[in-house]
Amino acid sequence: MDIIIITGMSGSGKSVALHALEDAGYYCVDNLPPELLIPFVKLEEQQKESRLAIAIDVRSAASLHLMPEQLNVLREMDMTVKSIFLDATSDTLLRRYSETRRKHPLSGESKPQSDKALIETIQFERELLSNLRERAHVIDTSLLRSSQLQTYVKTLVSAPTAQLTLVFESFAFKRGIPTDADFVFDVRMLPNPHYESHLRPLTGRDEPVQDYLRQSAEVERMQKHIEDFLLQWIAAIQKDHRSYVTVAIGCTGGQHRSVYLVEMLAEAFKGRWLTLKRHRELDAH
Repeated sequence: MDIIIITGMSGSGKSVALHALEDAGYYCVDNLPPELLIPFVKLEEQQKESRLAIAIDVRSAASLHLMPEQLNVLREMDMTVKSIFLDATSDTLLRRYSETRRKHPLSGESKPQSDKALIETIQFERELLSNLRERAHVIDTSLLRSSQLQTYVKTLVSAPTAQLTLVFESFAFKRGIPTDADFVFDVRMLPNPHYESHLRPLTGRDEPVQDYLRQSAEVERMQKHIEDFLLQWIAAIQKDHRSYVTVAIGCTGGQHRSVYLVEMLAEAFKGRWLTLKRHRELDAH
């Protein structure tokens, strides 16, 4: 059985992720208490369900401590289990709650919270979910549209099961560093195609931009340094039983240099590990 566990911060997009998985053919259940996870999976196994997506969040706070052991039991049952944790910055979550006027699930039945009290509640939720976050693949939804998140989730769950998946992600520093990154590399010091008028409207996926960057010894050296670093440490991370590693490459606008290096690195590593690539700024268009 193929099981996807969706967890994450309230307001980070779990409903969007579940809809994407439902579209992909998964039988989806929201807010399942952790203590019912194993009995539910066994029941669905008898019903011949082959793909399940289960959302578990802070509404089950009293029993979240059971989750690590529950996941271990599922794997011992020869189930394929992938955990996805949806996250967003506290400011983003605060804005989303303000825009929708929804109450945070930990806020109780009291009158609407002040921004200060809501931020404190969000921080408390982070502490409650920290152990689940540590054991999952994290997707930062702060700057993602619903369609982007749906695409990312579908790509992630459709990837073949492997011991380790490398996710290369380009981004723009001017829009903030992705909170889902395990490693962040700053490439803003490299030659910038933005200042070449014929290259400005293009991206790092276009051949003229790639030809321009290939000619730079600095770009070649940066790519080699990142490759060497990852080759040295990814094997050690894999021994720690990690399933996903996200490598974020940032430049000023997330259009040329970071995109080029993500494309090159994904190509260089695809023979060693399963690689996925995404471009935060380009995918938003």
